[in-house]
Amino acid sequence: MVNHSQTQYASKQMISGANVDEYTSLETALVAARAADDRKADDILVLRVSEVSYLADYFVIVTGFSQAQLRATSQAISDQVEIELERLPLRVEGQSEGNWVLMDYGDVIVHILLPEGRDFYKLEAFWGHAERVNWQSD
Repeated sequence: MVNHSQTQYASKQMISGANVDEYTSLETALVAARAADDRKADDILVLRVSEVSYLADYFVIVTGFSQAQLRATSQAISDQVEIELERLPLRVEGQSEGNWVLMDYGDVIVHILLPEGRDFYKLEAFWGHAERVNWQSD
């Protein structure tokens, strides 16, 4: 279920002139990756897609092992990005279904999938021509 108050806040935040530049995009992706790692998500991949797509600057692709872990991971990412960067996702989809959660920050899109979904959709293969970003957990 989408929290509309967060969506409205995030939209106002973006409209009110929050400066989202390449550095902010990268930081958002890295904070999301670290937050997913803190929730014991697996096979965390950060891709710089800005050179190959107009959809976003970065994709973060994450594997979770249960519907509960997908929801917990998406909440942890949302919380940590808000704490560190004062940003909220523009949209969050799939939390009620629990098979694939998509978090859209505009410039960064986070995909949190169950293993069978990740194997089926093969996002990293589809976006294989994008630059992989090295990141480390804290």
